[in-house]
Amino acid sequence: MKKYIFTFLTAVAFMLTGCDDVLDRPQLNNPQDKNFWRNETDLRLFGNGFYPNYFVGYNSGWGVAFAPLRGYNFSDDFAVTGKQTSFENTVPSSRGGYKEEVAWLDAQNAGPTWNFAWVRKANLYIDRIETVAKPKITEEVYKHWMAVGRFFRGYEYCRLVSVFGAVPYYDKVFSETDEKEMFKDRSSRKDVMEKVYADFQYVMENMRMDDGAQNLNKYIAAGFISRFMLFEGTWQKYHNEDAALAKKYLEMARDAAQLIVDSKKWAVSGEFRGLFGAQDLKGHKEVLLYRHYDAALGIGHHVASYSNGQESQSPAPNLALAKSFLCNDGKPYVNSSVTNATVLDITNMIKTRDPRFEATFESRPKIESATLLYATKFIDRVGPSLADPGKVAIYGSTTNTNDYPVMRYSEVVLNWIEAKAELAKSYGGAPVTQADINTSINALRSRPLDKPAVDKGVQQTKPMVLADITDAFAPDRDKDVDPLIWEIRRERRMELVFEHSRIHDLKRWMKLSYMDNVLYPETKLGLWVNLKTEVPSYLNPNKDGTFPKRQVVKEDMKTIITYDGKNGDAMVGFYLPLNASNRDGFTDRSYCAPVGKAQIDQYAEKGYKLTQTTLW
Repeated sequence: MKKYIFTFLTAVAFMLTGCDDVLDRPQLNNPQDKNFWRNETDLRLFGNGFYPNYFVGYNSGWGVAFAPLRGYNFSDDFAVTGKQTSFENTVPSSRGGYKEEVAWLDAQNAGPTWNFAWVRKANLYIDRIETVAKPKITEEVYKHWMAVGRFFRGYEYCRLVSVFGAVPYYDKVFSETDEKEMFKDRSSRKDVMEKVYADFQYVMENMRMDDGAQNLNKYIAAGFISRFMLFEGTWQKYHNEDAALAKKYLEMARDAAQLIVDSKKWAVSGEFRGLFGAQDLKGHKEVLLYRHYDAALGIGHHVASYSNGQESQSPAPNLALAKSFLCNDGKPYVNSSVTNATVLDITNMIKTRDPRFEATFESRPKIESATLLYATKFIDRVGPSLADPGKVAIYGSTTNTNDYPVMRYSEVVLNWIEAKAELAKSYGGAPVTQADINTSINALRSRPLDKPAVDKGVQQTKPMVLADITDAFAPDRDKDVDPLIWEIRRERRMELVFEHSRIHDLKRWMKLSYMDNVLYPETKLGLWVNLKTEVPSYLNPNKDGTFPKRQVVKEDMKTIITYDGKNGDAMVGFYLPLNASNRDGFTDRSYCAPVGKAQIDQYAEKGYKLTQTTLW
């Protein structure tokens, strides 16, 4: 049985591709592979070596790169004790990476370092299919595996461009002695993404619709293409770069998602928590691709452990995120008629908000969270209820075995409806209809509730009525944003919280300003809390007789009350994490990361120039 474990495959893949120098340039080490590319089995073996690097899920072991909650925790959804995590403010000494997992992630930009190893691997794959394997395989086999290679090359360039903007573009293998090719400067963002667009066009025309369970196919690829083209289309629009490209990329995002919608092979299905706590997602109607974990094979992760109610969470969910959730009447809390909608403590919010709120957070303040709001999205219902979940293998350490939905239908329909709305608003696309809303947003809201949610008084959120989404619908709306697009973004935030999306969304919408703690003080606070009644242990004296520095902020977002040992009754307000202070200021240069001094210097040593990222 295929268990989506690729340790051996990865080892084979890197044996064939060799290592990289400090710049991680895409060189070719003349691998002895002339006897490898014999048939489709060989092509599949090599192609599967890409999976652990791109379909990461919860990662494995203690890995955090791109793992939900643990890897993606830099956005306007999180707060920490002390100073809030800051954007990069200086050019680093180096941006190179040798270990692939490390090379994936820098916390501030949620993307890879200046590393082209996977571009090189994709180009090697494409080259060997074309020059060695092609005479030995059928035309259909050739086209499918060429599409696989071009998909992963496009995927990697989407990651690189999302972090650095313009990057060098490589579409062929070359000798490590070819310094002119190795040390060429960046291509423009437009030129790179046009190459990516061409790769994705080829994928959509030539990849198989079905290549067996848990194997990349046209539908899975289309899900990712809808994600990447939505990113680039909205980037082009909101960063005022190229309206024609914005339209072109948004149309590809729409059409890729439409392929999946029209197939009717998938649907929003099952209760929300079951998508992330299930031990086996095989056959789940909402999941196009998942990562499976198996204790018998020694493959586990640690993400559920950090959602088990006892492990600490910092960064932790903040007030800004909590306030963004709709009430169950389908309206924002400032405009809702639900009883106690404006009471922003955990007890009331669990009952009054969209069911995804209860499915995402613990139902009481937890001292294990820096903000007292504790995320439990990535674990089943059992773990947090145990007296000591860490003693049960699947809820502690790196032995978690709940599966992760790598690509799910719910994201696809959100990509689809956002692309359609953007095209209708700015590029002459067909107007969004109520039927479109029913297919996407209202399908998400109609998910069934499980018994634990029902027992807490949670109710399904009323469907969106398109005619209701006017300028007056959300009084707290960012007035720069169209009312319908604002609500689509809200739905995305509720649905994809703590997954891959939020920091990338802020970047593509040109809304990193939402992370400014001065403009948006809710980004460094927790929910409304009565410390004396809800968290009495927080007011206990220290061993030396002094009192802990507990603070709450009143509704004006300015008045801070500090505990002095005598004013316990006054400790009611929005919880301020210990020693919380604002992150450093940042500017538009934060939208793309700089390359390191070492990379620029090494170019110069060879007589070439590597251009620094714009504004750096």
